[in-house]
Amino acid sequence: MSKRVIDRLRQLVREEKYVISGHANEEMSDDDLTSLDIEHAILTGAIASRLTKDPRGARYEVVGESLDGRDVAILCRMLSTGWLRIITVFALENNDL
Repeated sequence: MSKRVIDRLRQLVREEKYVISGHANEEMSDDDLTSLDIEHAILTGAIASRLTKDPRGARYEVVGESLDGRDVAILCRMLSTGWLRIITVFALENNDL
């Protein structure tokens, strides 16, 4: 199932069918990340966890690399509209791993 999910997330990124929440934008700014970093991390990363106890639907934590090589975690959800919502994003420090 994870393979199909990550493939779907990547497809939505390639089609630019994603929205970045205001919170995620703030976190990206704090960590000097751009939407290109997020795209790269999803396209090259893997699902680290699936969070299912939310009535709005499953959330996925994807961990991948930013364009400058930092590890990045992205929390996202597939919406009923067929789009991907980026909920939050943060660069992982060595002690976060």
